[in-house]
Amino acid sequence: MKPQKAIVIGSGVAGLASSIRLTIQGYETHVYESYDKPGGKLNELTLGSYRFDTGPSLFTLPSLIKELYELCGQSFEDQFPFERLETTCRYHYEDGTQFNAHAERSMFAKELQQVAQPQEIEAFFKHLDRAEFRYSRMAPIFLDRSLHRWKNYANRETLQGIGSIPRLNLFSDMNSENKKQLGNPYLVQYFNRFATYNGSDPFQAPALLNMIPHLEHNIGTFFPKNGMYQIAQSLYDLALSQGVQFHFNTRIEEILHEPSRVYAVRTRQSDKPILADLVVSNADIHSTYQQLMPKAKAPKRLLKQEKSSSGLVFYWGVKQRFPKLQLHNIFFSQDYQAEFQGLFETGEIYEDPTVYVHISSKCNPNDAPPDGENWFVMINVPNTKKAAKPLDIPMMRGLILAKLSRMLGIDMEPLIECESYLDPETLEKRTSSYAGALYGNASNNRFAAFLRHKNYSSDFKGLYFCGGSVHPGGGIPLCLQSAKIVADLVAQREQRN
Repeated sequence: MKPQKAIVIGSGVAGLASSIRLTIQGYETHVYESYDKPGGKLNELTLGSYRFDTGPSLFTLPSLIKELYELCGQSFEDQFPFERLETTCRYHYEDGTQFNAHAERSMFAKELQQVAQPQEIEAFFKHLDRAEFRYSRMAPIFLDRSLHRWKNYANRETLQGIGSIPRLNLFSDMNSENKKQLGNPYLVQYFNRFATYNGSDPFQAPALLNMIPHLEHNIGTFFPKNGMYQIAQSLYDLALSQGVQFHFNTRIEEILHEPSRVYAVRTRQSDKPILADLVVSNADIHSTYQQLMPKAKAPKRLLKQEKSSSGLVFYWGVKQRFPKLQLHNIFFSQDYQAEFQGLFETGEIYEDPTVYVHISSKCNPNDAPPDGENWFVMINVPNTKKAAKPLDIPMMRGLILAKLSRMLGIDMEPLIECESYLDPETLEKRTSSYAGALYGNASNNRFAAFLRHKNYSSDFKGLYFCGGSVHPGGGIPLCLQSAKIVADLVAQREQRN
């Protein structure tokens, strides 16, 4: 009997993982991608002798990728080389304070002696333990399964989560809790930073998001041997090994549907419908409804929710090595609250933005010449709908260079051998990310987990959604989780012949 056919729109991490899982379920799976290679936001760029990962740069929870290899009966360890980082990040403050966040607690505690008293350091690690507790109670409910199927709540994990509510501090924001628990301004800013992992504001986002540091500190941060793009490339190769068929440079123009079911897609290259038994959209949820299904009833309330911040990224080939810098580096703003007010309230970029520098050549020397480094330099900026005015790229470049030069004690401008950049408008055009938002909706209220679009359509049988703009959220681990949720839903909801 001929297998049923599944079409996946987009080859981001979630689309790739969905294609693998659907093929394992027995579907003939086709992935349509408008770009010329897989990865979506997770891609790569070469400038001369420098190679850059263009998108996500933090790798956590490798177990989610391992699970895909195991489902395919292949060896994860043999085919996906990676390492656990001894130092998760190096932090720089405007007053000259610097420290490395070590993976090993005793080393990290010793490093924190530069900025904190013994009782404050003890409070810091208790805060990390609290993050682990929150994650252990909340992840099985909010991250590992669909929130929109009542039967998913009838289990032991939900009962444990309900029993933990008094300890979860559900009605506070991240910053308020961090100030109360830590006090020390260096450590408060350190923990507030984790709101940016899903493009949110720590002065508004719920304290529940203080579970995020658990992934980085209690489980660990990792680096694929060949760079972050290895994740996309490996998933692509894994999908090919299972028989997934890819169609690059092929943009889906429309999802065709009857009153209660999707049945085909139409590409830009051809008006002839491509029939399918189910369709999984890895495209941004706005693009899916507004461009691909313009006649369908859209969830207007969800689509109007506040969007996450965007980013401005410069890719610099730097003709000098900086031994003290790590794979991940943060140069903090002097006034964090003013920076976030600009991102989410006024739409103005603060004159002293926090700068993130990712240097993959620290772990993969092949990414840069022997006497140079490849710098991925990013600041958070308002999404295009929130921005008060168009982004002035030369001005922002100047601000970033001035800040890095001041804090590193060296003029950075002459060291830049080659460069490119990615701004919110280009990001939106290239990846269909609405307003250039990096993570879909922001999480700036306590109901954020419930305000993301579900992973299936209630109106159209056979229509599913994965990726950073839907449940459970943005970032590589959550995108991989969304693919798993989609596959579980397909197995539950679709009537197979």
